[in-house]
Amino acid sequence: MGVTELPERVEVVNIGLERFEAAVRDQGAPAVGVDWRIPAGGDAGAVAALARLLGPAAARIDAANAEVISRLDRGTPLLLGVEAAGSVIGGLDASTILHCGPRIAWADMCDPLRRSVRAAVVAEGWAPDRDRADRMLNAGEIRLEPANEHAAVVPMATAIGPTAPVYVVSVEAGGTTAYSSLNQGSGAVAWFGVDADEAIERLRFLRDTLAPALAGAIDAAGPIDVFSLAAQGIAMGDDVHMRVQATTNLLLRDLLPHLVRADTDRIGEAADFLSTNHLMFLNIAMAGARALTEWAGAVADSSIVTTMARNGTTYGVRLAGDPEWHIAAAPPVQNALYYPGQGPETSAPDIGDSAVLELVGLGGAAAANSPAVAGFLGGRMADAAAVTAAMGRICAGTSTRLRLPVLDNAGTPLGVDVRRVVESSITPAVNTGIVHASDGSGQVGAGVARAPIECFRQALLALDRRLAKD
Repeated sequence: MGVTELPERVEVVNIGLERFEAAVRDQGAPAVGVDWRIPAGGDAGAVAALARLLGPAAARIDAANAEVISRLDRGTPLLLGVEAAGSVIGGLDASTILHCGPRIAWADMCDPLRRSVRAAVVAEGWAPDRDRADRMLNAGEIRLEPANEHAAVVPMATAIGPTAPVYVVSVEAGGTTAYSSLNQGSGAVAWFGVDADEAIERLRFLRDTLAPALAGAIDAAGPIDVFSLAAQGIAMGDDVHMRVQATTNLLLRDLLPHLVRADTDRIGEAADFLSTNHLMFLNIAMAGARALTEWAGAVADSSIVTTMARNGTTYGVRLAGDPEWHIAAAPPVQNALYYPGQGPETSAPDIGDSAVLELVGLGGAAAANSPAVAGFLGGRMADAAAVTAAMGRICAGTSTRLRLPVLDNAGTPLGVDVRRVVESSITPAVNTGIVHASDGSGQVGAGVARAPIECFRQALLALDRRLAKD
């Protein structure tokens, strides 16, 4: 038997196993990696559904998706004003609190969300203190509703009642209007799961002092194009989720002439607060995103995700044209930086409605141009770009207005397609804060979370069943 000579030079095309590819490169040999995964993780039911949704039903779905992407991309969310939530949000009566994420009972809420709800009840004047609020909630005297089911979105552990001020944002082309709370700022605040007296007083300050000043300034400035500001902010290093400082500054520049003329005795306090709240624009961007997804969500037969929200206990998604929630357990925030003395053991699971931003080309979709996001992923811009690239693999389109200078002005990925998510087992990356799990001390860090695959798999199977009936 002859002796087989080994080649002097090896060049490798590696499929799937990243460690093997890395080992080859470590030895000085060239290697090309192919990121291939078993479709749907090998789940037979999901693979069969994908075969139908990417095969016989594909033309029908793709046509619907094209309309959804068009609405998400060309709709213009306009900030119209600030109003009391109960005066503009349907179904928010004098005994109702809206909370983040999918519907959840009081008994099942995580500690941070419970604290925020209690703070909201006291701020509404329904209870004199937290203990009385707790008894009322345990007795079922307060109705709890998901904000998303009322065209509203609230960040982190936020809960709002009828007197809480909200931003009003509309998309004229779609005839849709959405709402979000005013950002509470940093420190001991309810949206970070704090129900101390200081947090309750901040809610009253927002309602009684800041809201009138902002309402007057926005009325005087006229309708404000939310995504025009967001596009400028991205070019300045924002992802408009984890980092919104540049976009906030742009908004305050436009509002400043009107704020200084505000007819309120406490304009100095309002100005002090606004000058230190770099997250102010976050809630406005969320309302803009929700107004877009409300319009896009009216399209039937689509595989595009138009709701993605979490309440610290469960994580839910909904598809365009379908009001059904698909639920999985809320995960921890995987790539995180913590305050000193904090870590995964002190952190609540992923929470808040702000993941709606990732559905419209912001947040993780815009990570590539944000050094702030890169800081949570090891510090390299290449790592932030990888987050955007992964979002591109699971999205059906790209934005024509939200562009990334670092990627030669490419548009951000737009329209998460549940078929691509399940096929690739890549779930959306969500840039988010982290709150303490149990002691009410507030924020303990921030990071990049991955949505759980299970809720997307449920949504895929539900779409397959729905289309099979038609």
